[in-house]
Amino acid sequence: MRTALACFSVIVLAAISLGFGKQEPTQEKPKENPPPAADAVKPATADRKNPVAPTPEGLSAAKKMFGYDCAMCHGAAGDGKGDMVESMKLTMKNWRDPQSLGTMTDGELYEIIIKGKGKMTGEGDRLPPDKVWNMVNYVRALAKKGGAAPAADAAPKQ
Repeated sequence: MRTALACFSVIVLAAISLGFGKQEPTQEKPKENPPPAADAVKPATADRKNPVAPTPEGLSAAKKMFGYDCAMCHGAAGDGKGDMVESMKLTMKNWRDPQSLGTMTDGELYEIIIKGKGKMTGEGDRLPPDKVWNMVNYVRALAKKGGAAPAADAAPKQ
């Protein structure tokens, strides 16, 4: 009786495994279009002009936000020497150098802040547009204020 039960169990297991072993007819994958070249497609906002004029209040608020959200990678002075650069193996631009932003429009900066780029997470819907535009103003102000020279506040104090 035990032998018959063992044989029956083996047959049932074999039948089950054959049932699972049948392959579904393969469905043809849709052909993927190659991604467009990065320069070929620009978001509609990339050509937008900044509608928010730089004000001391707006720049101050953006500086505070930059300190919380951006400085860990971009550096407190915007020099690209934040605490996370080495550990995340990042290559950052020095925003204090006017040439680093020379080819970028305000609209492109806005897009990067909203959507992110590379390992950078975008702000998405967390910030209203006027605050994002203030951040664009602040990033532009870093280049105007600092140039390629080291920041005055980075000098050792005596």
